[in-house]
Amino acid sequence: MKVIIVGGGVMGMMQARELAQQGLEVVLVDKGLCGTEASWAGGGIVSPLYPWRYSNPITALSEWSQSYYPNLIQSLEAESDIDPELTRHGMLMLDVAGQEDALRWSGARQPNWIESIDAEHVYQLEPGLRKGCDGALWMPNISSVRNPKLLQALRVVLDREPLITVIEENGLDSLIKEKDKVQGLLTTRGDRVMGDAVLLCTGAWTQGLLETQFETGIEPVKGQMVLFEAKPGVVNRVVLGGGRYVIPRRDGRVLAGSTLEYQGFDKTTTRSAHDELSDMAIDMFPELAKYSLRHHWAGLRPGSPDGLPYIGKLPGTENLYVNAGHFRNGLVLAPASVRLMTSILTDVVEPVDARPYDPRLRLLSE
Repeated sequence: MKVIIVGGGVMGMMQARELAQQGLEVVLVDKGLCGTEASWAGGGIVSPLYPWRYSNPITALSEWSQSYYPNLIQSLEAESDIDPELTRHGMLMLDVAGQEDALRWSGARQPNWIESIDAEHVYQLEPGLRKGCDGALWMPNISSVRNPKLLQALRVVLDREPLITVIEENGLDSLIKEKDKVQGLLTTRGDRVMGDAVLLCTGAWTQGLLETQFETGIEPVKGQMVLFEAKPGVVNRVVLGGGRYVIPRRDGRVLAGSTLEYQGFDKTTTRSAHDELSDMAIDMFPELAKYSLRHHWAGLRPGSPDGLPYIGKLPGTENLYVNAGHFRNGLVLAPASVRLMTSILTDVVEPVDARPYDPRLRLLSE
């Protein structure tokens, strides 16, 4: 079987690797360079923010991925000689409304994901946190991955895999079909790429590429972030407050994000977001004021109804599939989403129930 994957973000590259491991021939097509869009632009927290507020289908993908990530990262490092820096430093959540809901959600899980801690414990974990914090919610099992390094590792793996062909800077122009059966695609440079299935891992661009009458609701949602050139120890954990967060890297750099902007495909950074994010981070960790801001960037998340991705066969067309619409959780949901898509294309056992994400069930019922 030969699968054509459109989109070279974390979803597309991880999918290509896994399908090749199952013995399938893969062609990965990207309109730009692999790993340079939303997957690169995110923060890399391996958890949804405020996870108890998400639906059961999101939780199912998240919990499977979280348990699988250590094995995945170990394998990728061995295959690529690049360390994606998966770090389990935990996540502190400040000033959370509805803490009872969070603790109730956590209590129904093993291990218990969330605990309420007092101020003394907070400052033991984060001595540099602003004064006046009287307690927090603490998720000790949460990790973050250095997503640019994860993408670099995946790219090396694809180059080393003989079953995978990568076509960059040459995107999808149109599908090649005979009646309702997809046989391949025509690229923007006019190349014909033929295969047994076409899989769209195209993130925020998915709706514009679909040649069907169905409305997925997937749309671009801009997120801006900034990076402080700090040193190790200034920030030690992922810290979340008011929907914004700071994320430490092993070399001491600190990310601060992010905005949530519905402005189409505009990735322009703004001075207002720069100031808002840097002020938020410095208010949370005053020592960050000593360090320069090294970088400010924006990415486009694939927003979708209720943040629920579409994973599976599209209705009305044979051999056309989608794995997109993960909104703010692409990195954390990727391993489970990829495994589920692999199970649909092959005989691999499903990691979770496929029905909540099935485009045929969701789109035909709307």
